[in-house]
Amino acid sequence: MRFSIKSMTISGLAASALLGLTGVTLNPTPAAAVYCQYVDYPVGCVARAGVVLRPRPVARAAVRHNAGGNANGGVNRVGAGR
Repeated sequence: MRFSIKSMTISGLAASALLGLTGVTLNPTPAAAVYCQYVDYPVGCVARAGVVLRPRPVARAAVRHNAGGNANGGVNRVGAGR
């Protein structure tokens, strides 16, 4: 029985692909624990033992008018300012 190199190559590639797919399929995925940073954040998190969780801080807008600095856009020019 004589096999050609082309048929052996194709069958070898098919066997490799099948073994690789089997290895990926049968490996169990590790269950990674996501620890809470605040109360229920992120959703579905796990609280660590001995850690006191606090509510998330409320985000406040930090909008200020240009009070005292950078009046000319950050460019140092000679002459009168705006």
